[in-house]
Amino acid sequence: MNILLLGYGKEGKSTESYFKSHFANSKIDILTNFTLEEIQNKDFSSYDLVFRSPSVPPLHLANETSVTKYFFDHCPCPIIGVTATKGKGTMCSLIHALLLSLGIDSRLVGNIGIPSIDVLDDLTSNSVVVYEMSSFQLWDLEKSPHIAIIGRLEADHLNVHYSFEDYLNAKSHIAAYQNADDTVIYFKNNEHSIAAAEKSAGTKIPYPLENPPEKLIDLLSKLAIPGDHNKENAEAALLAVSAYLKTPLENLIKENFSTFRKAFENFKGLPHHIEFVRELNNVKYYDDSFSASYPSLDVALKAFADKKVVLIAGGKDRGLDLKPMKDTIFGANNLVKVILIGETKSKLAKNENPEKYITADTLDEAVNLARTVAESNGDIVLLSPGAASFDMFKDFYDRGEKFQTLVKELK
Repeated sequence: MNILLLGYGKEGKSTESYFKSHFANSKIDILTNFTLEEIQNKDFSSYDLVFRSPSVPPLHLANETSVTKYFFDHCPCPIIGVTATKGKGTMCSLIHALLLSLGIDSRLVGNIGIPSIDVLDDLTSNSVVVYEMSSFQLWDLEKSPHIAIIGRLEADHLNVHYSFEDYLNAKSHIAAYQNADDTVIYFKNNEHSIAAAEKSAGTKIPYPLENPPEKLIDLLSKLAIPGDHNKENAEAALLAVSAYLKTPLENLIKENFSTFRKAFENFKGLPHHIEFVRELNNVKYYDDSFSASYPSLDVALKAFADKKVVLIAGGKDRGLDLKPMKDTIFGANNLVKVILIGETKSKLAKNENPEKYITADTLDEAVNLARTVAESNGDIVLLSPGAASFDMFKDFYDRGEKFQTLVKELK
């Protein structure tokens, strides 16, 4: 078999390993460090399969595929697919935790960091795959999962997608190819989520539920991670498990309440997603370094609506309109003070009340300033930058890890 890999990230390396182990005589070529213009008119007809990496736009070749498309064509078990602009990783992890708590052979794959092709050989008809699906993985998909969740959809990745419409169209593929036996669970408070769900031929279930049963409310109160948005994520996860088991939600919770409660109490969330770091001198520190846009920052502030928050925010200046972010920060009723960092700090501070902010040149300085303010008048120190990280850090992982190290070193 003659194969070309367009890109050689985590999925590309897994694809190479898979085909070398399954097809001993495979010839695998790898193309990296290219622009879209450089490959659009190339002749790839000599290859049996051309695998595009997630960030490469579809080329619409007859022999073109992706790890996601290949997996959907060869997966022997049901797939629960989840997409959203933010929150999809948390929903997937919650579904996975609930299924495991019931003793079900669940496999968590996709955008969460595990290439689906890595688990393909381990699956049986009794397995279930929980697949976190980005717009890049959905872009040219022509099959939909048996159960789909569509969370809140907002503008994102427009540096790669041709337009917001193109982004939304890609997201909608998670439901567009469903049949009457399938199910889509969608966030009912977002017009784009509703529109994507409408493309499904299957059962459509909106969340949050209009009149949630008392047992559901009780169960959601046991969730270890903070925020109403995470209760919504947990509700969507429960609805997905209910659809998979074909059991009414109220019955499912009643029969498994203690099991699910334990799963929720033990769920620590994803790294750098409003992640609790430590408590010192009655101040709790949270790492939300994954917050790379103002909607995520808004969600994080609302998660602590009843607490006094000292916020660390700011980052890479990508030339975006910062007014919505300024409105989110300085309009938050629970904000004690914001410590502004990164390239955007001057723009965020411009024309704002100087009593509400302090600027810092380094994260170390910001953490120490935040601590001083919080210990005199605050409950929470929250790193939720609302901006990309690569002005001061390698990536958001690096930013979050440095924050956690600094916090853990406080005496």
